[in-house]
Amino acid sequence: MTDSELDQTDDAIHEDRLWRDDGWTARVIKNEDDDGWAVEMIRDGEAEPALVGPWTMGRDKKNPKPLDAGAFRTLVKTASEVRRRHEQQRHAMLHKNVTVSVQGDDVTVTLDIVPDEDDPYADLKAFDAFGAQLAQARVSAGFKLTKASAEAWAANEFQKPG
Repeated sequence: MTDSELDQTDDAIHEDRLWRDDGWTARVIKNEDDDGWAVEMIRDGEAEPALVGPWTMGRDKKNPKPLDAGAFRTLVKTASEVRRRHEQQRHAMLHKNVTVSVQGDDVTVTLDIVPDEDDPYADLKAFDAFGAQLAQARVSAGFKLTKASAEAWAANEFQKPG
């Protein structure tokens, strides 16, 4: 094995208070709220921890319990689930849809918010029952998509809402 191959495979760290492996870093830190310890889980490439939680004291009741493979696997699983739920919640906030009846046909109206820092906006779209796009309008990011607002848009022949 060459030195460069060793460098690529040797980036894992398995220490009592720092464990890095499989794209995650677990770090045992002093708990700022009390005299105990906490553990933070950070996904590689991200600035903020995905999870921060209490960590168990060791047998001396003074120092933290050392990290180990089993604890690390559990922390990775928990942090991954927290990230997944956060992503689902964010998706639900940014993407909404309702189905309304327009002249006896089902029309699905979607609202996709684009959270641009300088100019946030949303795309409002209407689709027929077969998925063909009927209309599209750019609206403010604060536009509220409800059954009533979708019906009003359709009744106005999909003209851009005011």
